[in-house]
Formats: sequence, C-alpha cells, structure tokens
Amino acid sequence: MLPTVEVQPPGHGSAREVLAHSRTLLDPALRAAVDTLPESMRHVAGYHFGWWDEQGRAATADSGKAVRPAVVLTAAKAVGGTQAEALPAAVAVELVHNFTLLHDDVMDGDRTRRHRPTAWSVFGLGSAILAGDALLTLAFDVLARSDHPNAQEGARILSAAVLAVQDGQAADLAFEKRADVGLAECVRMAEGKTGALLGCSAALGALFGRAAPDQVDHLRGYGECLGLAFQLVDDLLGVWGDPSATGKPVYSDLENRKKSVPVVAALASETTAARELGSLYHRKASLSAAELVRAAELIERAGGRSWTQTRANTLLSDAIDHLRAARPTPDAEAELTALAELACHRDH
Repeated sequence: MLPTVEVQPPGHGSAREVLAHSRTLLDPALRAAVDTLPESMRHVAGYHFGWWDEQGRAATADSGKAVRPAVVLTAAKAVGGTQAEALPAAVAVELVHNFTLLHDDVMDGDRTRRHRPTAWSVFGLGSAILAGDALLTLAFDVLARSDHPNAQEGARILSAAVLAVQDGQAADLAFEKRADVGLAECVRMAEGKTGALLGCSAALGALFGRAAPDQVDHLRGYGECLGLAFQLVDDLLGVWGDPSATGKPVYSDLENRKKSVPVVAALASETTAARELGSLYHRKASLSAAELVRAAELIERAGGRSWTQTRANTLLSDAIDHLRAARPTPDAEAELTALAELACHRDH
C-alpha cells in the first residue's frame, strides 16, 4: 500500500483543505446542474455521485476526491482570476470525469466503486451508459450557459480532452487482447486516459482566470504531468492498494489482466520474473487467489513497481517546474503544489 501524504504549505491550507474548500464551491453548482437532467438519468447520476441510494433516498456516500475541479479553481486563482468565474469550468470537468467513470465501469465490468455497487450493476448497463452520456452532454451545456468570454475556447479545450480520454480508453481495451504491448505505448495510453483531462482542468482554470497564453500553456503542462503521475499511482494501487481504502477488490487489475504500466514495465524487463509473469498473465484461464499474489510478487521482482514509482516522482517534479514557469500567485502555487503531492502520494 502506498503511503498517504498530506502536505502543509507554509501559511496556507493543506491539500485536504484545498479539496474541502473546492467542494464547498463545487457541490451546490454540480447538484444544480444534475437536477436539470431528465429524471431517469438524474436518478442514476445522483446514485453514482453518492447523493442518494438506489431508491432515491438521501445518502452520504463517497463522491470521490474531486481533484480536477479543485485544479480548475486553484489554477484560476493562480493567474489572478476569481474562483467564482471559473466555477462553470470546474463543474464541466467534474461532469466529464464522472461520465468516463460510468463508462469505464461498464467496459471493465467492475462491480464496486467508492465502496458501493457500481451504477451499472444496480440499474443495468443501458441506464448507466445513458447516464454517462447525459453527464457529457450536460458538461458542454454548463459551459455554453456561462457568460464567460472564453467559454467557446474552453469548450474546444474540453472537447479535445474528451477525445484524448476516449482514445486512451480504446487503447486500454485493445491492450487486453494483445500480448505484445510496449512500455512506450502503454505510457501514451495513460497520458490520454488521465493526463489529458487533468491538463485540460488546469488550462481551463487559467483560461477562465483570464491568463496570458503562456500561462495557460504552462498550467496545461502542469496538469498533464500531474495527470500521468496520477494514473501511474492508480496503476500501483490497482495491484498493491488496500481494498478498504481504494474501494476496489484486491488485485482487481491483475484479475482483469490489465496491461497497466507496472505490469508492462515488468514484462519488458526480460528477467526470469518477467518470463514467469508472462506465462501467468497470458493464460486464458482465470488466475487463482494464490496466482494473483504470485503475479504481484513477480511484477515487483521484475522491477515494474519501482519503475512506475520512479517515473511518477519524476513527473511530479516536472509538474512543479511547469507550475513555477506559469508565474502563479504565491498562495495558489503552494496549493497546487500540495494537490500534486497529495495526488502522487495517496492510498486511494
């Protein structure tokens, strides 16, 4: 299990406090947006967000970390803008993120997310897919209804990110049927799946904060590096994460034969452990509990775990370099640094 790190920037709130503050701004606007959906899709979406149970009764389930909208709001602050002006962009990003989660759960067949049954396992495949589609549509509607002068450019940035996420997900699905996935293409897939939307989040925040073009570019670079690091940590948690923290079954990625970065890095090592892992991982029959444990051991012995953690640490450093180049305000720089540290050193 990876350690959880809470960073306390001097004179400013911790990452947890930044996320909590972002939540207080985001949640009312997010709920108001979802309330405009047709009832059938609103019901599934509200369940997915943890706001109510399958019967529509109020609940207080885990709604996720909401890192992306926090990045939007803090990036706007970093360039001298207001978080209120950037709120539509934060809502749009969170809607898009949850659209991807609803669809990912369907495609991966995952039955648990955030410590409760996934939406598709409760309401059915079709309902979950439609709810995801509704969230995607709503995201662009939220941007269109904002009166921000950069809303149209923001919609183009968000659209490009959505396509990159979908391309990354398509590659991820294709990898499941291939035995010859290379490490470089696996990293490119992760860049699309997670790096694109976090890069978009930081760029949208800067754009809605009325930043200079070079500030938008550097904050996008911050988000893209952070996003890839975030995905690499997710990949590590998919093998070694504690189910009580992650909300997903132990060794879920291995059981699904995911070509995650630690797995592909291990297979590429050409070691004895890699060869044994390959024979296990490419077997058609389901892996037993003992074989799943052995696969995790082999990934570590072949260097997949250390390679992935080292790469995540390098990306974190690159993200901070981009952040500093964007000339952020001191308090927002501390907060975005704290968010990056938390995202890369977490247990769920």
